[in-house]
Amino acid sequence: MRDKPIFIFFLLIVCLVLFWGVFYPNLSVLLTSFQQKNTWSLANYKEIFISPLILRATFNSFWISIATVIGSAIVGGAMALIFHFLEFPGRRIFAALAPLPLLMPPLIGVIAFIFLYGESGIISRVIIKTFSLTSPAWQLNGPGAILAVHIYSFYAYFYTFISTSLNNLDYSLLDAARSLGASRQKIFFSILLPLLKPALIGASLLTFMNSMASFSAPYLFGGGTPMLTLQIFNAKVGSQWELAMAESVLLAILSIFALIWLTYNQETTIGGSKGTASITRRTITNFWLKLTTLFVTFIAITIIILPLLTLLLISFAKDGSWTVEILPPSYTFSNYEKVFSNPRFIEPIYNSLIMSALSAAGAFFFSLPAAYLFTRTKFFGQKALIILTMIPWALPGTVLGLSFAASFNEAKWSNGGIVLIGTFWILPILYFLRTLPLVLRSTQANLEQVDANLEGASRSLGASFFYTLRHVILPLILPGAISGTALAFATAMGEFVTSVIVYVPNSRPISIEIAAQLRAFHLGNAAVYGVFLTIIIAISLLIGRRLSSTKLSNNI
Repeated sequence: MRDKPIFIFFLLIVCLVLFWGVFYPNLSVLLTSFQQKNTWSLANYKEIFISPLILRATFNSFWISIATVIGSAIVGGAMALIFHFLEFPGRRIFAALAPLPLLMPPLIGVIAFIFLYGESGIISRVIIKTFSLTSPAWQLNGPGAILAVHIYSFYAYFYTFISTSLNNLDYSLLDAARSLGASRQKIFFSILLPLLKPALIGASLLTFMNSMASFSAPYLFGGGTPMLTLQIFNAKVGSQWELAMAESVLLAILSIFALIWLTYNQETTIGGSKGTASITRRTITNFWLKLTTLFVTFIAITIIILPLLTLLLISFAKDGSWTVEILPPSYTFSNYEKVFSNPRFIEPIYNSLIMSALSAAGAFFFSLPAAYLFTRTKFFGQKALIILTMIPWALPGTVLGLSFAASFNEAKWSNGGIVLIGTFWILPILYFLRTLPLVLRSTQANLEQVDANLEGASRSLGASFFYTLRHVILPLILPGAISGTALAFATAMGEFVTSVIVYVPNSRPISIEIAAQLRAFHLGNAAVYGVFLTIIIAISLLIGRRLSSTKLSNNI
């Protein structure tokens, strides 16, 4: 095979990166979890299983994640079905606003909830004034608060996945069942739900992983509720390094178990077919039913956009002036002026932009040869390498951060003498590994749709491998690679869980600065950072969508 040296070169690079960045750090975590005071021991695991606090934290993380999946599926699924099958005034606007929480990183969503529904939040003060209460009607802490924030942050996964599947369905199946006399319930449970099962499982997996890895909501709303991610953080801060490693292994096992179980179930489901018959939406003619649908939808969309509007409002509020009023009494541009006139304030934005750009660029250039190797060739150990690329996404960010902290804290022969702890480079590398599956899977999906005969025709006409890659393959897979890279950049910009474990004060990212401003009660400054983070994420996703659409239309 004349291209064999090129493939071997690509394979060596892929193996080196995955071994150094994924296999070695996770192996290091596993080995450290079996040590105590430099001797091999099961003491860390024994402490986990006899400690009521850690067991309760594990149970809380698990049941809250399950409840998050169920709650998000109900909210996101109901909205997708209503906007897809029913026709009513304003449906298009409501459908466009429904996935809005995707623009807000979890930390920003948490902050917006504090401003809105916290004990001193706007809604809480409206309730107090309206009913002349002497204290807030609720306290935004505990499992209920964590669950509410999780559902708000993650229901958009179900909405997006189900909406995409519904758009691709062949509705002749539903029409045929209806013509044979099947009831609506029968069609829903026997035809529609099985066809939507891959989308439901994919969204469940993403929601469960994110919920298990959640740190921001338990950290700010926990109110004493033990969660596994907090226990890992506390053990690390308390210098119980080996115990933190053992707790990380426990969290990783739960997440990987869910990944395997859901992946297996996804493989055994039937897939939806590309639609040839289109949907005919049912127009609501009954006045009261139309009014009720409009009212419920309006309330739901108001709840969705209020956190964003509140964040924008607080960013103009004068720090220290908002005490007992419902809304901030005075507004100013000083919060924005402070951020953009002082290099110390603008530094986190600059750091996040540089780190996210480096990680996204790395994921883009790594994914092109890796996607080609995983799609166009067969070799021993290929499946193991594919699984290795997915592990950083499957593992909670806390575990990923701790694995690097344990593996690159001092120069050793096993890490190639490279020390990353305390350096600028640790976060871009972690962001790269964390977001790599987003770019790789998107690129692979495009490459799988490219007819291999096109490449064969180019080579048979005398074109070299690199000429064929440059002029035939790349133009066809670039839309997917660009789209995945934009998503990777947006994800890295909002990354907080991994950052809080290993960040360096001199190169702190924007998410860490937001948390610091909140702890110092500089609410206006925190909101300004939140607004700019949301704007940057929205712009990056729009640019990615525009670039991928342009490339696709040019290629067509």
